[in-house]
Amino acid sequence: MNKCPACNKRFDKIKNNDSFPFCSERCRLIDLGDWLTENHKISEENIEPMLDETDIGNFTKH
Repeated sequence: MNKCPACNKRFDKIKNNDSFPFCSERCRLIDLGDWLTENHKISEENIEPMLDETDIGNFTKH
């Protein structure tokens, strides 16, 4: 049994469930909307910079 992260409903995973890990397309779209409107976001304090200013000079154009 799986639990939908949007509505907490328990459901069986169906082989061709394009909405997984959500129970339905509706829940998938609700979650997507929450990310797009920034109701869900990753806090900036948890993000480490991937490149700093010194790294940029190490790249060459090909």
